[in-house]
Amino acid sequence: MTSGQPLMLFNSLGRVLEKFVPASAEVGLYTCGVTVYSYPHLGNMRAYVFADTLRRALRWKGYPVRHITNITDVGHAVADAEIGEDKLEVAAARERRTVEEIAAYYTDVFFADVRALNILPAHEYPRATAYVSQMIEFAAELEAKGHAYRLPSGLYFDTATSPGYGALALLDVDGQQEGARVEPLAGRRRKSDFALWRTEAEGQIRAMRWDSPWGWGAPGWHLECSVMSMELLGRHFDIHTGGVDHREIHHVNEIAQSEAYLSDGQPWVRYWMHNEFVQLGGAKMAKSAGGAPRLADLAAAGLHPLAYRMFLLGGHYRAQVSFASEAVEAASASLRRLVAKVPSLPAVETYAEAVALAGGDEGALRLLSEVDAAISLDLGTPQLLAVLQEAVRYEGPGRIAVLAACESLLGLSLGTLAPADLELRREAGAEERAVIERLVAERSEARAARDWPRADRIRAELDELGVQVTDTADGPVWVLR
Repeated sequence: MTSGQPLMLFNSLGRVLEKFVPASAEVGLYTCGVTVYSYPHLGNMRAYVFADTLRRALRWKGYPVRHITNITDVGHAVADAEIGEDKLEVAAARERRTVEEIAAYYTDVFFADVRALNILPAHEYPRATAYVSQMIEFAAELEAKGHAYRLPSGLYFDTATSPGYGALALLDVDGQQEGARVEPLAGRRRKSDFALWRTEAEGQIRAMRWDSPWGWGAPGWHLECSVMSMELLGRHFDIHTGGVDHREIHHVNEIAQSEAYLSDGQPWVRYWMHNEFVQLGGAKMAKSAGGAPRLADLAAAGLHPLAYRMFLLGGHYRAQVSFASEAVEAASASLRRLVAKVPSLPAVETYAEAVALAGGDEGALRLLSEVDAAISLDLGTPQLLAVLQEAVRYEGPGRIAVLAACESLLGLSLGTLAPADLELRREAGAEERAVIERLVAERSEARAARDWPRADRIRAELDELGVQVTDTADGPVWVLR
């Protein structure tokens, strides 16, 4: 049962704000996952912070949720082309590892980043390689129904058989130019037709290959999400999320092939939600551009991963945000001030639980209403952060209920983190470390000799180097600020 205001979500299908009404007792939520051929960068991780915020909002409203996020461990062609080099194979050759080792390594990195950002784990993370047989059956059914045709390079979906093809992206199919988004391909009936199965070229043996009615090869990129979502959430489900770049091609093709496969005249998924890009230097942050920063880079600069989550939540998920280290440092400072003022918090997941915890405190109930209004209007995290700041200053008996509600929705580990966890620290190089350790040792000697003026001078010198020294029973401990 829901509570509070209706949950209004922006549906990319139609570009309208709609009241969310689930189709069944349990909300089915599917999020397009990473392709595990390289490190996920900060822009990639925005999609999962956004999906996590949505899931927390659904929980707040009292909806049980089943969340699936796939892992694309089947290689696909470079830059959305339907033919061309395989990303996993390219990475394996570059790093001198097998494609399986590449996929396993970068999957583990992705999971580590998910944990670091305090993202609720999906109920399942299906791997594409485990569902290839189902993908072959799915594609064969499309061919049997007349929705696909064969070319020497594989099996292609005929978008002419898909009424309303491209509606999600507001796509002008007739005006689309060959080569604008895919490589020109002899025999393709329509510029928008896409691969369901990519057959090996003559004399070619791919590292990841399966036998099929169309020859040895691998599934097309779009096929996996249709198959895995239906296997794990049912033929129809409520919400599909991803980055805004998926809205233009990938999700358009998912809809076309899924509705052709189902052939029941019903929308496959009713709500489509997309987060905007993280900009870097005025352009979309992308792996292909090179040099895209990762969470590990923030950590090397002394920034906690949750400072990046705070940075993202400070902007609406449908608005582009521009990454700069100074902006994340400012978010870190804001989070550190919050952490210093928020005590240990009880677990609160729903609006009803928060209201019960607040008791009869009218001020707290008003703040909880504002919390609900912010998250109910298309996941308004900037407004929610403003309510949190007010709740920190509030001194009524229901204060804890409001703070716990904000934490439940924002996932910033308020009440768990210590201010010291968010101190800006950096790693010292070998030469700098040697200098610091020499000065710390000299300071200890001066203190042992009760030469306080000398100890103070060394302490001042360490301060100038940005070194914070804490004296403990086991000796001095230092960190770089």
